[in-house]
Amino acid sequence: MLASAQPPSIHSRPAAAAHPLRAAVNWRHGWAPIVVLPIAVLLLLPAACPRWVLMWSLAFAIYAGAKWLTWRRTPVSNVALWKHLGYLAAWPGMDAAAFLRSPRERAVARPAISEWLLACGKFIAGLAMFFGAAQLLPTKHPLLAGWIGLIGIIFVLHFGIFHLLSCAWRSVGVDARPLMNWPIAATSVSEFWGRRWNSAFRDLCFRFVFRPFTAWFGPGWGMFIGFLVSGMIHDLVISVPAGAGFAGPTLFFGVQGAAMLAQRGPIGRRLRLGRGWRGLVFAAAVVVAPAYLLFHPPFIREVIVPMLHNWGGIS
Repeated sequence: MLASAQPPSIHSRPAAAAHPLRAAVNWRHGWAPIVVLPIAVLLLLPAACPRWVLMWSLAFAIYAGAKWLTWRRTPVSNVALWKHLGYLAAWPGMDAAAFLRSPRERAVARPAISEWLLACGKFIAGLAMFFGAAQLLPTKHPLLAGWIGLIGIIFVLHFGIFHLLSCAWRSVGVDARPLMNWPIAATSVSEFWGRRWNSAFRDLCFRFVFRPFTAWFGPGWGMFIGFLVSGMIHDLVISVPAGAGFAGPTLFFGVQGAAMLAQRGPIGRRLRLGRGWRGLVFAAAVVVAPAYLLFHPPFIREVIVPMLHNWGGIS
């Protein structure tokens, strides 16, 4: 997810003589909201509120804090106010430098009609899964209904709405590349996390976790720590609202980090786990098989299924 990503082109302040880790964790430069907002949600949200409300509230709090952090730590000049507001309020990506860059610095290709139609198709498919497929399932299979509903949400948001926003911004010359880049085509674990799945989270972790920790521990450990941090964030959003399944998401991302290290190690190179059909099979096994650790049964039962009931996904 992290080690294979390319450093974003950032018009940032010089690092001076400060250690990279110390420079990254500078509370005066944007870190406070990403810590304070989730804590405020946990303290202020009524205990009787539905678990899915807590999940969305935590997710939005972390997202808002991350948006502020990336924007605050990317000083640019001669950028129109509408573009700043667009990045903060109408684009889910985390590469502020690319979004705020002038079109004169880098030409942006406008999306074709076929891409608009593809994004609309994925959005509609997600709605069909959420409201249609889950509705047809017998209620005696709540976990299956929950999984279909969850996949529907991912298609509506990540593959549908976010792709449509990317098309809209690129239509007016803003560098807002799609966050999902055909994950199913990944032929290695590193390609899946580094180039194809949710580049917003990848950009955030690369800049604020991988790079500073690599300065202390080297790229291997920096990458592994990045995965663990990703797991802890997902534990906060998934396991805390569910009230169970703790450490499952962290273990899932730990497996991803270990698999990436294995893929790049001597045995992995000898077995060609980083390319071709072997890399594809290895990546599919590593990502799909332990997915129950990430979206564990308590989360599906206590958060997703009640949300489906409330939003009309199942009766």
